[in-house]
Amino acid sequence: MSWTDERVETLKKLWQEGHSASQIAKQLGGVTRNAVIGKVHRLGLSGRAAPSQPARPLYKPARPPRAAAPAPAPQAVAPRRAVITDTPVATRPAQVPALPTIEEPGTATVLTLGTKMCKWPIGDPSSDGFTFCGRRAGDGAPYCVEHARQAYQPQQKKKKDTGTDLSRSLRRYL
Repeated sequence: MSWTDERVETLKKLWQEGHSASQIAKQLGGVTRNAVIGKVHRLGLSGRAAPSQPARPLYKPARPPRAAAPAPAPQAVAPRRAVITDTPVATRPAQVPALPTIEEPGTATVLTLGTKMCKWPIGDPSSDGFTFCGRRAGDGAPYCVEHARQAYQPQQKKKKDTGTDLSRSLRRYL
């Protein structure tokens, strides 16, 4: 297929009207979209009368800020008294770690779970009673404050490396 003067003029006219390269190729016939793009480039046609697709805005208008909930009134708390016992520290009963509590069913299901809701699973996923916590999650966090405490444990401090650790590890290989 050769580009005749008549086909080039048609190409220029359709390009200036804002037609896409695919539309121009269909109207000209016997030419591909890439051939049209190549000819436009060689002719130096860059400006168009109207873009083939409307331009999208580059920004989203800011949302108005939400009204903050009123803060609860501070309540007076009685000071605690120090308890002094005669029992030596070694004989005092050890504190029992808190047992995991059985949680009540949550308020959210897979279908109602939103982006700012706590995604802590409650129950067996294979049962009909399976839900998610559904309370308000922290900023950018998948869980509410209570479940975040369970999910994210504080990092343990590393103990300093001593020479005995090195000798123990070397004995394994010798």
